[in-house]
Amino acid sequence: MTDTVFLHGWGLSGAIWAEAVATLCAENSLAGTPAHHSARDLPGYGASLNVMPYTAEALADALAASIAAPVNLVGWSMGGMVALALAARHPDKVARLVLVASSPAFAARDDWPHGMAPEVLGEFARSLALDYRATLSRFLSLQARGGDAARAVIARLREQMRDQAEPNPEVLAAGLELLRAVDLRDQVERVRCPTLVVHGAHDTLCAPEAGAWLARHLPNAHLALHERASHAPFLSHPDWFVATLKEFLHG
Repeated sequence: MTDTVFLHGWGLSGAIWAEAVATLCAENSLAGTPAHHSARDLPGYGASLNVMPYTAEALADALAASIAAPVNLVGWSMGGMVALALAARHPDKVARLVLVASSPAFAARDDWPHGMAPEVLGEFARSLALDYRATLSRFLSLQARGGDAARAVIARLREQMRDQAEPNPEVLAAGLELLRAVDLRDQVERVRCPTLVVHGAHDTLCAPEAGAWLARHLPNAHLALHERASHAPFLSHPDWFVATLKEFLHG
């Protein structure tokens, strides 16, 4: 069986996947399935070493070096962008790819209307230098806006922020610059593995149109859209998310 690796988003850590990983591991144990599920901290988070330049491609290369055999790769938000770059640059390391609430380009451009306004992202970068905790908390609050269980999801994200090791402000700033600059649209055709794009219809950080674009342009992809979820469907609708993930990984 193929192991599964989960990647987190900006400002958090691999622990955000704890419930999903625990559910999958428990079901594997009951079924006698030997596959292993684990969450990785992105470079610069937790005990992992930082990588420079802090780009999706550089982070992908650093993670690929630690993967010995092909894995199922699940990436959320910024972690999904790193996962997408990894699958494009190191196809021998990825058996199946899952992109959760992700986008090929986070910031809007003249030819890409499905991203965050650059001036809004710039304001986050400026306020980060003044009070990174307040800025991170405000960014997290955007992740559940408009969907089911919004209050509970925001509480869970903020709990994760409080419990994790204090992020390096320089890494947070580099991550915002990554989000401002990243544009992986020219790499999607290189991703040949089966791919699942998971998105919430109420996502205000990575627009549902970005997920639909990925599902159309990735060579071997399909879209799973939850009509009531926002940016963290694995927290707001965990049963649906795990069932959707299992069907894809074992299909």
